[in-house]
Amino acid sequence: GAEPRPPALIPGLGPRTLAWIPDNARQVLVVTGRGRDANRSEAVLHTHTGSGWQAGPSWPARNALKGWTDDHRAGDLRSPVGVFTLGDAGGLLPDPGTELPYDRSDGFAVSGTGFAGEPLAGSFDYVVAIDYNRVPGTSPLDLTRPLGADKGGGIWLHVDHDGPTQGCVSLAERHMRDLLRALDPDLHPVIVMGDAGSLSR
Repeated sequence: GAEPRPPALIPGLGPRTLAWIPDNARQVLVVTGRGRDANRSEAVLHTHTGSGWQAGPSWPARNALKGWTDDHRAGDLRSPVGVFTLGDAGGLLPDPGTELPYDRSDGFAVSGTGFAGEPLAGSFDYVVAIDYNRVPGTSPLDLTRPLGADKGGGIWLHVDHDGPTQGCVSLAERHMRDLLRALDPDLHPVIVMGDAGSLSR
């Protein structure tokens, strides 16, 4: 009989990047930067259906002011390239209905302005911690940095404030809400993030 169709691969990801994705990951949020030094990107949540990867809608996203790096350092204003687990959420606003552990805390209040003078208030209304240099299973607010403080941390998915970030990935508030409701810890979600050239390797 006919051979079963092999699972489709997630578009845009090369062999090195695919090898970084854990075998048990069934949800993969791919954030693709426009260029190595660009702070605009797009995010697509891919979910494995059993026969292949189903892509969700494409959401406009922002990343760090100076783009991307393979060796993130505190204060470099670049987002880390790589594959990171997503397991902990929180925010200033109440849980919108996520399956992830959600820390509703006034600690997510933020003020001041961003790089373009835009207000930052509300940026952390909804947050998903990106497991870069942090302890999984803790609030996004936890400051433990296993790789040391010089490697940075506090890399989150959060609400877009209409400007580039210091290292995080930001989405429109409604898309953060959609993402929180879609992420399922039983599907072992990860984020794959970087400029298109890096992810295609």
